[in-house]
Amino acid sequence: MQLFNSIIDYLFRSAAEAGPHDILKLYNPKGNIINISPRLEPNTPTSCYKLEVVAADCSSVELAVSLGFDLSSMEKRLQGLEKKILTDAGETPAVVYEMKRQVESFREKLESVEHLSWLGLFKDLSEGTQKPSPFYHKTTLRKTREECEHVREKFLQMSTLEVSEEVRQYLKTPTFDNWQWEDAEIMVLLQVMYSDLDFIATFNIEPEVLQQFLYEVYKRYNNIPFHNFKHCFCVTQMMYGLIWLTDLKSKIDSIDLLIMLTSAVCHDLDHTGYNNAYQINARTELALRYNDISPLENHHCAVAFEILEKNENNIFRNLTSEQYKRIREGIIKCILATDMTRHNEILNRFKSILPVFDFGNKDHRDVLMMITIKVSDISNEARPMDVAEPWLDCLLQEFYNQSDMEKLEGLPVTPFMDREKVTKPSSQTGFIGFVLLPLFIELANLFPCLEQHIIDPVKKALAYYTEMEKALEKEKLNRAQADKTAPAKTKDTPQQNQQNTADSLSEAMVAPKPATF
Repeated sequence: MQLFNSIIDYLFRSAAEAGPHDILKLYNPKGNIINISPRLEPNTPTSCYKLEVVAADCSSVELAVSLGFDLSSMEKRLQGLEKKILTDAGETPAVVYEMKRQVESFREKLESVEHLSWLGLFKDLSEGTQKPSPFYHKTTLRKTREECEHVREKFLQMSTLEVSEEVRQYLKTPTFDNWQWEDAEIMVLLQVMYSDLDFIATFNIEPEVLQQFLYEVYKRYNNIPFHNFKHCFCVTQMMYGLIWLTDLKSKIDSIDLLIMLTSAVCHDLDHTGYNNAYQINARTELALRYNDISPLENHHCAVAFEILEKNENNIFRNLTSEQYKRIREGIIKCILATDMTRHNEILNRFKSILPVFDFGNKDHRDVLMMITIKVSDISNEARPMDVAEPWLDCLLQEFYNQSDMEKLEGLPVTPFMDREKVTKPSSQTGFIGFVLLPLFIELANLFPCLEQHIIDPVKKALAYYTEMEKALEKEKLNRAQADKTAPAKTKDTPQQNQQNTADSLSEAMVAPKPATF
């Protein structure tokens, strides 16, 4: 198989006139990036693939000329300098070993595709637009007026279009791929959810008011790596899917379903990418305003009702004051439940009532609504890996940003956010094992049909990250053992040192093998 893959790789590089270390991308006739694999359908005269060289080998003659020097000559010169040190000093100084170690470490970081593993050469991909880089940063935290107006115009143009039955059914599943949809399209899909759950007819919600509400919500989600408008959609879409999968429409009132869906839409409004611990330690305006009690969640609620306070945005404006009071109370309860410091409290309440759960009991329903939004909020690992893994990269980027800021400001550094201590697998194994699975299992105890939809995928994700963590630990151990033997090399004879250096240089010049997972 490895030989066959090598042949495939050679054929594609030949077709693109690419070098052995150039990076290729393949697009299908729709313009979507797809995987280069032996399972590709053949070209046809009316349906052709597009092959593109997106990064060239830096050792090419053209690049060397453009940079103004001959790379091969410089490499020879560096080797000559190292040999001269060996001759003059009799042994390689420790500082040279340290410099080589740092260079090697940096080279490995550049070559690593761990954070881009959903684009691996032979890994199956769903056909859709390319996932955005989790390390992409917008220039401003708040959306610009031009950005918002552009999305609004597209949304209004599409809002009256009929969404196909195929998309409507897909929208009800946990396997839905959010990365295929732009913000304006996402707003259309949110509109579909309100329509298909009969909220528009039941609560007399005017379509133009719903559209204005969704647009204002979109505006108030910020340009940050994780807690953005797409995250809002993912949580809402999972909530929507859970409602259909568990047939909640036949078990609880429509007004409770309206509370659940709208809570998901609003649950992270105006999140700035820094969690409650930071807000409290930094004594931010939010922490001071809410006396260190769930500052973010209280703020998300306040922004939601600030939007609803304007008549043109108020999707509840045709309800009675008693209905509005019930909705407001329910939304506040649901959004405040997403504060992870209350996780054990809420989960234990749910476990205590589970043996005697009664859908006719308001207290029981309230706890169920809180559990459901909690499950939806942290449900990415229940999705297919090529959907979930990019979200993890986005989350880690937001975590790292916070820990960097905490270090700069001299605040306590949140341990699970420290880029020097946390890796992708280590961040997930504990979280999945001790938070996700216990929570998901309890909801599945009430609704056994969820086992295949949210429990099985999460178990697979846990196995995936456990294996990745073992591999990284093994590599770390190998490095530690190699470092222990490094000082012994300095005691070799000059001739042995010279040979060791030549050997290491030869190894460094060998083209690296692609990382696989």
